[in-house]
Amino acid sequence: MKKIGLMSDTHSYLHPQVMQYFDKVDEIWHAGDIGDIKVADELEAFKPFRAVFGNIDGKDVRVRYPEQLRFTMEGVAVFMTHIGGYPGKYAPGVREQIKQQPPKLFICGHSHILKVMPDPAFQLLHINPGACGQQGWHKVKTLVRFELEAGRIQQLEVIELPK
Repeated sequence: MKKIGLMSDTHSYLHPQVMQYFDKVDEIWHAGDIGDIKVADELEAFKPFRAVFGNIDGKDVRVRYPEQLRFTMEGVAVFMTHIGGYPGKYAPGVREQIKQQPPKLFICGHSHILKVMPDPAFQLLHINPGACGQQGWHKVKTLVRFELEAGRIQQLEVIELPK
């Protein structure tokens, strides 16, 4: 079993309570728009870290992290990208990639809108953890925690960070 802490759209801001909420996770995943590379450095120093770059990320972030990331953990095929859309409205090119190589878990950021929804057409779970940075129109900063075990995504929690 692996416990995962998922975040997106930090935009160079690391909320002081992120480490507390992710203290018991095995890995932290970031779905893009990291901003300042120091945010990634701090997260990498804390826990094993996987990330994709987002549209606001500069060269320092883009040389370290890919635009798209695919891997399998605990029997769950994962596809993560920053601009991905959501079931029924995937971003250009993403739908075709999902169709060609369907993941069990599709993760993206970008919209600053928290979404956890199944896609019955592709038999996957879509997660957008919302945004946890200061910039953007979102009013609530959110994180997501979940577990992967034996091909299952379980114990999913949404965390609202205090203002």
